[in-house]
Amino acid sequence: MTTPTASAPPALCRTPRASAFVDEVREAVGRGLAPDLTAHLVAERLVPHLGAPDLLTAAQRQGDPASYRQHLLHAEPDGSFSVVALVWLPGQHTAVHDHVSWCVAGVHEGQERERRYHLVPDGTGSRLVAVAEVTNPRGSVAGFAPPGDIHRVWNAGAGTAVSLHVYGADVGRLGSSVRRVYTLPNGEEL
Repeated sequence: MTTPTASAPPALCRTPRASAFVDEVREAVGRGLAPDLTAHLVAERLVPHLGAPDLLTAAQRQGDPASYRQHLLHAEPDGSFSVVALVWLPGQHTAVHDHVSWCVAGVHEGQERERRYHLVPDGTGSRLVAVAEVTNPRGSVAGFAPPGDIHRVWNAGAGTAVSLHVYGADVGRLGSSVRRVYTLPNGEEL
């Protein structure tokens, strides 16, 4: 499994635009709505920031040749949400996974591929079935809440991809938003 390398400086550095976005997320999360509705509101607030040159610092757009890289931009003190930038060099990918909480992801630079799965009963157990594969270009946003959030993501392009992710949990404390990692279905490759 590929796991992200983490970048968490002692004092988080945010651009003024990123700080404004955090304030918008705080307002949406503070409404106390159901997870799927919260994800929808946060997604709406993320769209206008994607692709803006002043959203991330140069350091927050740096990848790592070993694995996709996670830059923590904000972790709300009460643990209600976190904002991270994920940087993907060509070919880097996640394992098939689901999440600990609602999640919103938006492509800031480049493009990402995503394969979505459903867990279906199979005798006494269950198995994963791929149900969709999409290319998410710059500016695209997806929001979801467990259950039903099983997927894998990768950079299939020739350049760097950068995405912003907002999670309804403190990934600064948890280290990751991943709840479970699943075995890749038989015969499936990227």
